Amino acid sequence: MSQEPDIPHTSEEKSSDSEDIQEGSLNNPDQSMRARIRQSSSSPHRCNAAQSSPSRLVSMEELMETAKGVSNMVLAHEIVVNGGFQIKPAELPEGSLEKTVKEIVHKAFWDCLEAQLSEDPPTYDHSIKLVGEIKETLLSFLLPGHTRLRNQITEVLDLDLIKQEAVNGALDISKLAEFIIGMMGTLCAPVRDEEIKKLKDIHEIVPLFRAIFSVLDLMKMDMANFAVSSIRPHLMQQSVEYEREKFQKIFEKQPNSLDFVTDWLQEASDDLANLRCKNPPSPGVGAAASGVPVLCPAAVQNWAYLKLLKWDHVHRPFPETLLMDHTRFQEMQLELEQLTLTGAILLVMFNVAGAALSNLPAFSDKIKTIIKLLLTGMHLPSFNLSESLATVGEKVCAEVNSCLSQHGFTPFTAEKEIALKGQIQTLANSDNTICKLIDSRIQTFLESYLTSGHQKSFPAIPGGLGPIQREMEEIAVKYARLVNYNKMVFSPYYDVILSKLLNKEESQLFG
Repeated sequence: MSQEPDIPHTSEEKSSDSEDIQEGSLNNPDQSMRARIRQSSSSPHRCNAAQSSPSRLVSMEELMETAKGVSNMVLAHEIVVNGGFQIKPAELPEGSLEKTVKEIVHKAFWDCLEAQLSEDPPTYDHSIKLVGEIKETLLSFLLPGHTRLRNQITEVLDLDLIKQEAVNGALDISKLAEFIIGMMGTLCAPVRDEEIKKLKDIHEIVPLFRAIFSVLDLMKMDMANFAVSSIRPHLMQQSVEYEREKFQKIFEKQPNSLDFVTDWLQEASDDLANLRCKNPPSPGVGAAASGVPVLCPAAVQNWAYLKLLKWDHVHRPFPETLLMDHTRFQEMQLELEQLTLTGAILLVMFNVAGAALSNLPAFSDKIKTIIKLLLTGMHLPSFNLSESLATVGEKVCAEVNSCLSQHGFTPFTAEKEIALKGQIQTLANSDNTICKLIDSRIQTFLESYLTSGHQKSFPAIPGGLGPIQREMEEIAVKYARLVNYNKMVFSPYYDVILSKLLNKEESQLFG
């Protein structure tokens, strides 16, 4: 039975400008990793989550309000946690009804504009409306201190004056377009300079207007992303309270919203209790020296977070309070699995090669690059690990022999090459001792880094992990950032759940 924390009601929800930001897509540089996650794992646990019996029926209005709260919370979380967050224009699917209708309407508008300008004398009704839209867009880019630019735009793009010129046959659209392009060049980001330059090469009015609006749309995205980057430091200060308030509102409507969190923490608590039973501290030896964490809330939480790096994402529901970072934890889990295999290959290689190559960091980096390339896609169902490791063995042997020769050492004998290739090949076995050793030491390193709190220095690197130290530290930083932020937001909920769980554990122990 789930434990429901008695969280006090938070203060009234504060208004936030961030709620008005339209949700955009993420400009994530590691799209291939996300693609592998989507292909290698479905999400049946969402169905499991849906099967949890609701505590009460909710109205459509309540459901929509909750959905809006979740959307706002996700958006704020992404802005704070994802340094690469960007708003991008929505791309409609090719062949979709919406895209087809949009193209038809746009074509009809531009055809109408061209027909008006082809009349004798030309009709400028549509053209003047477009100039008015461009004027408002340019003014929206200005800051309060841009008085001179504001006056220029208002004076040159005076719609009343433009209408009079059109009536009197004195309107020069090309001259207006030239001013607009120049002003866009003044206001745009440097990354848009090339697009502005291309505008100057378009001499037909209709294609020019179409291109101007296209570039203005890009400038709007640039301005929106600038605003996001500007509010990020301020949002960081308030995001913890903001997310907690949003989640509290969800929790009030769905009191079973912490069922999976409770199961997750319960399992971590049970794991630690079992470890302590199997490895009790020796008389006169402290709990820390025994190597098993003390059964306290902080230790249980850290152990629970470590379990997320070994999660069965296909068959197990993810804790509710971590759903916004679900993909990030999946990515780290895949990174760690590949890093474990890389570390095992390097350990085998250096053991066979001896001390001759151990002090050559450039060689180690070269081998890691080769391994990473050959193991690309290792989490896809179609990936053949055994064949790939055979290729890795061939390539590693060739590189080792080349390096040994360059530094005046004797290359491998045929027997030694066969031994190295064979040891690398055995790493494909799930119960391989070397892989288990590397994995255990990586987990120990991450646990030590979590336990160290906010200390800037890293814990000592366990033996055999020196060649992958940089990669381990990079993952540790990302991992600790997510964990610590999650703790700050949801610690009141965790504290209540853990208090009940540990009190129950203690009563069973001494009862």
